[in-house]
Amino acid sequence: MNQPRPVKKPAPPLNAGSLRQLALHYVGKYATTQSKFAVYLTRKIRERGWDDERCADLAGLTEQFTSLGYINDAQFAEARSRSFVRRGFGGRRLNEDLRAIGIGDADAINAKAHMEESIFTAAENFAKRKRLGPFAQEAAPPEKRIKQLNAFLRAGHSFELAKRFVYAEPGDDLSDV
Repeated sequence: MNQPRPVKKPAPPLNAGSLRQLALHYVGKYATTQSKFAVYLTRKIRERGWDDERCADLAGLTEQFTSLGYINDAQFAEARSRSFVRRGFGGRRLNEDLRAIGIGDADAINAKAHMEESIFTAAENFAKRKRLGPFAQEAAPPEKRIKQLNAFLRAGHSFELAKRFVYAEPGDDLSDV
């Protein structure tokens, strides 16, 4: 016989103190951006409700956590750039990602500069991961190379760089070209 699950007691509504504690727990556990942080807090207030005389000051809390260094969009963007290079994604994909998570151009300058410096490494990492071009076991037929080229483009690389890797023969050294 299946026993019915006990119904969990809903969490109490938030107030200024409990919202701050929830926010501290979140930034202590996750790296985040100002935008994602505000969305998280808004969702929690919507889910649990608000029980305080004053309105929730999400902008003030976000600004305070940013000034304390708990939230740093520029560092988040740089870390995302390093991660994208390791995973083999290109500059266009990074730009789209940074825009989607709400990081402004001023905070993305160093991340974009890092990507520009590491674009060849990112493409090489992508080719290694997918076993394309110089990292393939055997040369791909023309129709498969078109698919590989499209995969490179979807990963955010330029057409010229993608073509250079996809049309390389297995074992070619592209670092000196």
